[in-house]
Amino acid sequence: MPDDVVAARAAAEEESAFSHPAVDPDTTAAYGDHPDQVIDFYAPRATAGAGASGGAAPLVVVLHGGAWRAPYDRRHITPFAGFLARRGFAVANVEYRRGAAGEAPGAKAPVAGRWPDTFDDVAAALDALPALVRRALPQADPRRTVLTGHSAGGHLALWAAARHVLPADAPWRTGGPAPLRGVVALAPIADFEVAGKLDVCGGACRQLLGGDEHVAERQPYADPALLLPTGIATTLVQGRTDLDVPQAVAESYAEAAAKAGEVVGVTLLEDVGHFPLIDPVADACAVVAEEIAQLAW
Repeated sequence: MPDDVVAARAAAEEESAFSHPAVDPDTTAAYGDHPDQVIDFYAPRATAGAGASGGAAPLVVVLHGGAWRAPYDRRHITPFAGFLARRGFAVANVEYRRGAAGEAPGAKAPVAGRWPDTFDDVAAALDALPALVRRALPQADPRRTVLTGHSAGGHLALWAAARHVLPADAPWRTGGPAPLRGVVALAPIADFEVAGKLDVCGGACRQLLGGDEHVAERQPYADPALLLPTGIATTLVQGRTDLDVPQAVAESYAEAAAKAGEVVGVTLLEDVGHFPLIDPVADACAVVAEEIAQLAW
């Protein structure tokens, strides 16, 4: 397919994904004192999954993307959260601190992420989630939790599932694997080496780590491709025509997992770019819901 056609399709996909009105949550709870340390909760609107018997619903924890940059908060992924709730899932949509509003030196966009705040927040949110869910979403079954995230949020989902294999001195390290049914990472920034070579999101990975001078020191604590195997069922969903986070990033992560003795599923979608994965009106979004259901049930 000609490059101009792919680019035009990608622009249309992005416009569609961002055209939906935000979906307000049923309730919001804080996991810290900062305004961004909150989780939105959506109660299930239907019975989810094959074999469901009207009992508690699986819990899907959503981590939004946006290159870890300040302008992109959780609101843009609320239509996706609402879509999952209509599919019968209980949903927790996590906010976290992102890059500062100012631009990085020499960059044309706000700086990506805050070190260590972005990671502090994701770890704290996941640690606080069981107690918050009991109060905010009694319809949810936390024993059937699936972690998902899109783009930069896909990175954070893979990272959160790998906290037990972080370096021993990492402040976020846990004593064992998270109690997850699995991870479904959507076009994730899953391998920092490959993402850097492809200049994904304008060097966002380097910015997330605090700049070039900190990459070597901090990458072992942040790069999912270096945090394997996790022992947690993981599926990557990736559009073949994704211009934002190309297919090569997901494939490199899956190859790293295989070298570590772990099988990671990769679902490649033809003629799909970056944003249909979270667009409720796109067929790709229905595929994502099925991948989550397969792990949840």
